[in-house]
Amino acid sequence: MQDLIRDIPDFPYEGILFRDITPLLQNPEGLKKAVDSMAELLEGVDFDLVVGPESRGFIFGVPLAYKMNKGFIPVRKPKKLPFQTISQVYDLEYGNNILEIHVDAIKKGQKVVIADDLLATGGTTKTVVDLIERLGGEVVEFVCLIELEALKGRELLKDIKVESLLKY
Repeated sequence: MQDLIRDIPDFPYEGILFRDITPLLQNPEGLKKAVDSMAELLEGVDFDLVVGPESRGFIFGVPLAYKMNKGFIPVRKPKKLPFQTISQVYDLEYGNNILEIHVDAIKKGQKVVIADDLLATGGTTKTVVDLIERLGGEVVEFVCLIELEALKGRELLKDIKVESLLKY
């Protein structure tokens, strides 16, 4: 799969090396291997829902939820969800943003897996964890395609099991 990840220097800002997953997404075998490998990491894990943050978390979260016969919950940027939401500000490696989730998306006590394309600083994922916990859910695992180890996102998620398919 690593051969299907393209490096884009200075995107979106100078000094950032962007790991572009679009070649992997364009490749049927690569996409299937990524989703199947994420599902394998979750074999034997007890959970009810897959949560994916906008937007690449949708790319991996929905097929993962489908494959594992679980529901999918989107976490979105402001004013994208039609029903009542809770929101939280978070920091990115190159700025900040806000994420929202429907107030009725997760029931108290439900076990949740977060799926995304990337773990960098961990700020986005930690925000998703906080939103899930505010609704009474329990995050049992985070699974992603790529982990940028130098940015130490795992340290921010120290109470959660983190699985990544590719490490840079």
